[in-house]
Amino acid sequence: MKTVILAGGLGTRLSEETRQIPKPMVRIGDKPIIWHIMKLYSQYGYHDFVVCLGYKGYAIKEWFANYFLHNNDLTIDVRKNSIEIHDDISEPWKVTLVETGLHTQTGGRIKRARKYIGNEPFMLTYGDGVSDVNINELVASHRANGKALTVTAYKPKGRFGSLHIGTNDIVDSFTEKPTGADTWINAGFFVCEPEIFDYIPDDDSCIFEKLPMENLARDGKMQAFKHPGFWRPMDTLRDNMELNEIWDQGSAPWKIWK
Repeated sequence: MKTVILAGGLGTRLSEETRQIPKPMVRIGDKPIIWHIMKLYSQYGYHDFVVCLGYKGYAIKEWFANYFLHNNDLTIDVRKNSIEIHDDISEPWKVTLVETGLHTQTGGRIKRARKYIGNEPFMLTYGDGVSDVNINELVASHRANGKALTVTAYKPKGRFGSLHIGTNDIVDSFTEKPTGADTWINAGFFVCEPEIFDYIPDDDSCIFEKLPMENLARDGKMQAFKHPGFWRPMDTLRDNMELNEIWDQGSAPWKIWK
């Protein structure tokens, strides 16, 4: 099963970092946040990624194209024009990098990447949030519920909005910006059936979290996977500083790999 990562947003609320690089390349420790996200999926055996690029997408392309240069010690023989890579630190990943447009919204990006996803179930997430969500349990829940879309639901302290979850955890309505603290919010980490493409128009301005998800909820085709553990988006410089502090202390809950 492929994992699609939405990595094309402007990241305006993190402009201190994103003037030079796209948001998914902002670092936690010595690695970009997109690496942390991919390590989570890879730990569960999912190594095939489709990354939807937009703002400064070339920076993501360059980092993956030169992965060995960025992550290994090297000996460069200038006279012989050769490079010796030491330690061979790498990952078992196949990464398809798709240019989905500078101003394209989330739904449009997913639709543009369809030809690389194929007509099969796939996972979907954002390139700016980390979690210790159990991917195997998420996938098992999706396969058991028989819905077109499974969304990881998280209950935060505030500031986010809600999924209304009814009987048997079926999502029966979706509100992008809810009020009140006792709500479940969309934390990403989706599992999708190809059927969701029927809900996304061929329109770059389509926001997946609006009409497509609202209509899936209306039709009873969206299920919640409740995640009681850790989830944190990196929306602001403060978020980035706090995630780095957690990482530097060696207490990052999302680091489930060795």
